[in-house]
Amino acid sequence: MWGVLYAAVEVTWAVTGTIVQWKAHSAYAPGVQLFLAALALLAGGACLASTRTLSKLGGVAVATALIVALPVFVLGMVGLPIHFVAIATLSGVESATGLAQVLLNTAGAAILLLVGLSYRRRLRGNCPRCGRPHAGAADGPLAHPAASRAPRRTCVAVYLLMGGLLPWAGAKTIWTLGGNALGVAGDDWQRTTRVGASGPSQAAATAGIDVTVLAAMVGVFLLLGLLYAWGQVFPRWTVVLSGRRVPRLLPLIPAWLTGIPLTMYGAVLVVTAPLMAVGVLPKTKPSPPFTTRSGITWMVEFGGLAFAGLGIGLLVAARSYAARTHPVCASATATERPK
Repeated sequence: MWGVLYAAVEVTWAVTGTIVQWKAHSAYAPGVQLFLAALALLAGGACLASTRTLSKLGGVAVATALIVALPVFVLGMVGLPIHFVAIATLSGVESATGLAQVLLNTAGAAILLLVGLSYRRRLRGNCPRCGRPHAGAADGPLAHPAASRAPRRTCVAVYLLMGGLLPWAGAKTIWTLGGNALGVAGDDWQRTTRVGASGPSQAAATAGIDVTVLAAMVGVFLLLGLLYAWGQVFPRWTVVLSGRRVPRLLPLIPAWLTGIPLTMYGAVLVVTAPLMAVGVLPKTKPSPPFTTRSGITWMVEFGGLAFAGLGIGLLVAARSYAARTHPVCASATATERPK
């Protein structure tokens, strides 16, 4: 169903010449849209075939289609955090078709990932739902493990990765409070960011809070929930939900969908900044509120450390959370052991 919808949208955009933005001042070429449409149909067919008994050659074809298609659609969801921040801060959507494209890619990546995991389990002779070998259908009751905290080494790793946020968030906070850093004056920063800002964004800035830093704090909150037991059982301050089990996918889906594009985007920035500094890549010409090229280079590096750190942290914490909360079919012959 997703493959047909995706292909129909892409073909329509390509035929009508609709501009679909994939980054600032750049749009998808019609040829690329037609390629993505064909790939979505191929991936959709592979998803349907994965639930059936196939020959060895057919199984290889399905696995190949899933392996080839998944990275393409994962790459297409890189802009998801940027759109999320824009929407959360009421800054408006720069490109409606660009947002629709990112959401379609995100849905495709999620579907292909889940189908691929289920198919891999099936090939190993395990239950496609719980991943454990057992007799009977895969639609019986599930046994959920007790709430637990992530292992100490996982917590240490995630906290170190979160530390990557400090230079980036620190510089932005200094500017928002009116201070100077990296050759940027606080007044100039506030004047530049105030252009086109909405009421909530202006109110946050007045209080000394940068909205992008606030969005990053939401990511940190999600990280903590993935690490500690209160992310598995609603705590007392949730009032009505207190004591109930947190639906497993409630924190995992945003962690995966945000962690993957943040990691890729941050990694690019981390590599780009040093290459700009040594002259391998052209240095960015300073534009307001930046006054020096070195200031922009450092901010690019700070942003890379922040985004990659938060993204990798989310993926590491999500992996631990998924292992610790993994339910097992009641009829399974083996128990699940957290990693």
